[in-house]
Amino acid sequence: MATERNSGRSVPRGTLAALAGILVIGCLGACSAPTALAPTETVAAPAGPTAAPAPVDEAPVLDPGGSAGENLAYFDHIANGVIGEGGDHSGGQFTSALAAAGFDIARMEVTPDATAVNLAAASVQFSVLMSDGCLIGQWGSEVGYHSIVTPVLASGRCLVGSERPAT
Repeated sequence: MATERNSGRSVPRGTLAALAGILVIGCLGACSAPTALAPTETVAAPAGPTAAPAPVDEAPVLDPGGSAGENLAYFDHIANGVIGEGGDHSGGQFTSALAAAGFDIARMEVTPDATAVNLAAASVQFSVLMSDGCLIGQWGSEVGYHSIVTPVLASGRCLVGSERPAT
């Protein structure tokens, strides 16, 4: 009979195979997924205090006295609403929606919707000057939507280059 060495003792090869088989069969019964309860079976709830339901995520709100960073989620919420509505996604759509949502239109900047040769711009940027920084959003059909909080430029503005009045 062939044997294997294990811890200095001889064990018949057939015994090892039998043990391995028993382990596999035992695991098949114990390691399988639990069976579902039949429709008529119930599980008793644990005794003791019940946990409060998880809070529902609420839509962000504007904090006029808050920082740019504190208002970024609201800025994004409004911009994503404009994108979700469809349309041409002009800069005016974004600034109008932001103004309707409570941001001060006098503190907004927006880039032109057309290039210098009157082609549709690949993307539009729009911003809101806050007390401590700038909220800047960019939308383009090829680049999607992106936003950022930046420091105010030395010029006191948020966007570099030419802009047009926010409407």
